[in-house]
Amino acid sequence: LFGDDGFGPAVVDYLETHYPLPETVLVQDMGTSIQEFLFDLLIAPLKPKRIFIGDALNLPGRKPGDLFEIELSQFPQRKISGRPAHQFTSINQLQDLQGLTGTSIRILAVQGQPLPDMVLPGLSQAVQEAIPRACDLLLEEIGSGKN
Repeated sequence: LFGDDGFGPAVVDYLETHYPLPETVLVQDMGTSIQEFLFDLLIAPLKPKRIFIGDALNLPGRKPGDLFEIELSQFPQRKISGRPAHQFTSINQLQDLQGLTGTSIRILAVQGQPLPDMVLPGLSQAVQEAIPRACDLLLEEIGSGKN
C-alpha cells in the first residue's frame, strides 16, 4: 500500500517483530484482500470475539499522526481524499459479522497526511511515529480482555 495507507500493514509488522503475542491472537496484514477473509469468518463455525482494524484516514479537524477510534457506522464510504475506500464492501461485511455474531469490531485510525498529487511508498513521519503508540493501545486492549 502506498503512503499513509500503509499504516495497518506497518502496525502488523511492528507487532510481529517487537512483541510476543498470545496464541489466541491472530495478527494479519489483509491489505486490500479483507473481503475474502471476512466471508470465511461469516460462514466459519467459530467466530472471533474481537477484531481490531488499523487504517489511515484524512478527516477534518485532526492533526497528522493523531490516533482515534472510529465506529463502523462512522467510517466514510469514500475516503475524504475523494478516492473510494478500499474497504467499502468490507464495511458491510463487518457490520453483518458484528450484528449476526456479536463479534466486537473496533477500528483504530490514524490521521494521515493530505495526499500529494503523486503518492509514493512509505509512511509520513507523523504516521510512522504513531505506530508504536498504536501497538501499545492494541496490546492494552488485548491484555484487558475488554471488547
